[in-house]
Amino acid sequence: MDTAPLSVLERIASALERLSPPPPSLDGVDQADAFVWLPERGRLLPVAHVAHVPAGLLQGVDSQRQTLMDNTEHFACGLPANNAMLWGSRGMGKSSLVKGAHALVNQVDGKACAPGRGRVALVEIQREDLATLPDLLGMLRESPRRFIIFCDDLSFEKEDRDYKALKSVLDGGIAGRPENVLFYATSNRRHLMPREMIENERATAINPSEATEEKVSLSDRFGLWLGFHACPQDVFLDMVRTYARERALPISDEDLTARANAWAITRGGRSGRVAFQFIEDLTAELASSR
Repeated sequence: MDTAPLSVLERIASALERLSPPPPSLDGVDQADAFVWLPERGRLLPVAHVAHVPAGLLQGVDSQRQTLMDNTEHFACGLPANNAMLWGSRGMGKSSLVKGAHALVNQVDGKACAPGRGRVALVEIQREDLATLPDLLGMLRESPRRFIIFCDDLSFEKEDRDYKALKSVLDGGIAGRPENVLFYATSNRRHLMPREMIENERATAINPSEATEEKVSLSDRFGLWLGFHACPQDVFLDMVRTYARERALPISDEDLTARANAWAITRGGRSGRVAFQFIEDLTAELASSR
């Protein structure tokens, strides 16, 4: 019997299996409290430790922190909660606040819970994978756990049509948004798109006002809009002092503020990120001089 045709068919079948993504699976969803969505594998990759700054150390964002914490706590308790958009200046703690709120809501008696025991799981999705959100939501809908889907640095460029898919997902489509899922995102843009993209749509549309509303309406799908604005000097120094106290750095306030201001000048601006980077450098310098 000639086995050559059979061998060719087996190779074709194997190639098709590699091209076709596996069905989404919830395997391992109870092993951790944070995951990265891998759409090509249809799996959630567990993250053992989420790098985050404790929410209480974030300065200059008291109102935003309280609003997001309340919303996250409501969600963890099974109460109604809103999708949230954190937008504004770079380095002001938008993503840190999301991760800090997730860590805080999963604490038990002030300590981190055992892996997989948190009330809310955090699922990070990459911007380029937004088209797979329906698959992810369909999978999470079947889980008894509660999830926050987190997309960091979300924005759209010209000719990018994924915003329409995201808009539909935020509303939930005909099936409705799963009750056990929220969507948190950060962006440097209030309306997620560059102004020239919105203006171009207005100029070329039959009805310019409708074209603009189509763009802006994506942001309207987020029940919470939390703005993060430029950091004045006094807030920047409060950030620096808070980090320095938390690490018990042996330095006078006069020297600390002078060094912090000099560091900010070299960085071309002040922000929470710049404050943290300064403290990292200062911590190493003071430790090496002992």
